[in-house]
Amino acid sequence: MTKIQSGSGKTGPEKKGKVYGIGLGPGDPELMTLKAARLIREADVIAYPALAGGASFARAIAANFITPNTREIVMDVPMTVARGPAQAAYDQGAIEISKTLNAGQNVVVLCEGDPFFYGSFMYLFARLNATFDVEVVPGVTSVTACAAVASLPLVARNEVMTVLPAPLEDAALTEKLASSDTLVLMKLGRHFPRVRALIEAAGLTENSVYIERATGADEVVKPLKDAPDVAPYFSMILIVKGADPWL
Repeated sequence: MTKIQSGSGKTGPEKKGKVYGIGLGPGDPELMTLKAARLIREADVIAYPALAGGASFARAIAANFITPNTREIVMDVPMTVARGPAQAAYDQGAIEISKTLNAGQNVVVLCEGDPFFYGSFMYLFARLNATFDVEVVPGVTSVTACAAVASLPLVARNEVMTVLPAPLEDAALTEKLASSDTLVLMKLGRHFPRVRALIEAAGLTENSVYIERATGADEVVKPLKDAPDVAPYFSMILIVKGADPWL
């Protein structure tokens, strides 16, 4: 990870710009906070990740709030299993952002969901926070959005909820499936068939709801048993055992 250098740092005499890490929510622009919308409208410079050579989902969410004169810093982030290429993209993005900040301009960084919940902004935060002022604006997470569109209360009273990334190994997933009251399985993509089989083996299929692209125009909500065979990256399974009934 590249460490950003600045002559004066956070407390130096020269006025530096400020970084705003903006949570955009799960996809529906109306789920953005008022603060996020205001900061994007007022921004002279915005930055956001995009699939290398492709479009940016983050920018698409915020599109109606971006003014024509706003300068845009695009970080092309490759979607690969290897960490190196993505880290290099965030290194380069942090360098470009730091140039703008050192010139005295603020930068609004767009992030799907919440910046600190599996959010891309955390990688920039790690590179910039020691040198520049950073403010994080939280957003609606995909977890709460999926619960809402599925009409499925997640936890009540003393229940425990566990969030699991699908790339975890089978043994870890199986142990958590058995020990937690409510489970959220994220980042399904190519791992979906394997995760689905583990849920079936644990006898939890009837407790499971499949959601993809929650709050978007192409949203899908189905019982897991009726889910398609292929799942996109932006998909999730909610498993609620109802150990402590809230009714």
